[in-house]
Amino acid sequence: MRILIIEDNPDIVANLYGFLEPKGYILDSAANGYAGLALAAQNTYDIVVLDVMLPGLTGLDICQKLRGELGSNIPVLMLTARDTLQDKVAGFDSGADDYLVKPFSLVELDIRLKALLRRANGVVGGAAILRVGELSFNTGTYEAVRAGIPLGLTKTGYIILKCLMREAPKVVPRHVIEHAVWGDDRPDSDALRTHIHALRQALDKPFPFAMLRTIPGLGFKLVSADDAA
Repeated sequence: MRILIIEDNPDIVANLYGFLEPKGYILDSAANGYAGLALAAQNTYDIVVLDVMLPGLTGLDICQKLRGELGSNIPVLMLTARDTLQDKVAGFDSGADDYLVKPFSLVELDIRLKALLRRANGVVGGAAILRVGELSFNTGTYEAVRAGIPLGLTKTGYIILKCLMREAPKVVPRHVIEHAVWGDDRPDSDALRTHIHALRQALDKPFPFAMLRTIPGLGFKLVSADDAA
């Protein structure tokens, strides 16, 4: 799970890194509203953990811009000392999905993050079922099917497909896909091109409509027939 933390309290940020990173979470952070919104616009995250009182833009402003200007449905968990009913209503009205009051339990935060991700993806038997048009992917069994025909992919192909399906029909930048596959140890050669070619052969070659599109200079995206119309 890749999480963006927008929080100006360095102690809280340090605690979050210390607790979540050993569990396998990939974390980015910003200490003010403008920097946080910029990261959210540039990168792909699973969840945003968002403080309300921030320098620059407030958490409410950021959430409204995510839902409005950016058209993002990314789950947002607000993390704040404001605990009145009115504050919570304002948070949810701005587009937040959950609201956790400071001081908080790190264990409870972890539970809420996992619950948000399950709800965002839709969960069947503990696995997310991703769907884009006639394409479906069970992330638990690693079964990808298009128009009723199973797709045989490599491990890397499944990772790339998952990354693209979760954001479809939005463009996923090349560096985001590379990070999903290789983390911080990206290969020097253009290895991604080879894996994209293999994915395209399995996903599109047997079918009349190409779902995997290259956006020159930006990255890649998946589209359904309805998206392309």
